[in-house]
Amino acid sequence: MSDGNDDINLNERPVFFAELRPHRSLGRKGHLIFFLVAGALTIAHMAVFLISGAWPIMMFFGADFLILFMAFWFNNRAARARELVALSRTSILVRKLAPSGRETAHDFNPFWARFHVSRRREVGITDMAISGQGRRTDVGGFLHREDRERFATEFAGALARVKRGH
Repeated sequence: MSDGNDDINLNERPVFFAELRPHRSLGRKGHLIFFLVAGALTIAHMAVFLISGAWPIMMFFGADFLILFMAFWFNNRAARARELVALSRTSILVRKLAPSGRETAHDFNPFWARFHVSRRREVGITDMAISGQGRRTDVGGFLHREDRERFATEFAGALARVKRGH
């Protein structure tokens, strides 16, 4: 989450702004190191089986490496998703940017909007949504537990302040 308003163009300054992004534990450098090590091990194992005369086994190692690479590629592509949530005195704007580049925007009146948080005791927040005027949109479904808790607390507090007129 960030506190800037770079990507949201509103008529008035937002009271609350958050850019939600999925968490990924490995960065670019981590992926590079991981694939260099995995590639070296794959080539070493392929060489052992080639030398021992079991060359058909080499294809399985190559397929395993390709499957591993594709899994990481899809995971990194999914990490490009983000949601921008801006709350001003007159509007709640939620912009969702899919990994494919498709964008959807949802606009709510803060005085009619409700912020729904579903919790389970052993897990924490399982679902967050904003609804109002017959429409509903989920928010932050890809966040991990701590970020969901922090976002829910901050957004609910900001929405309550706007509704009170502060």
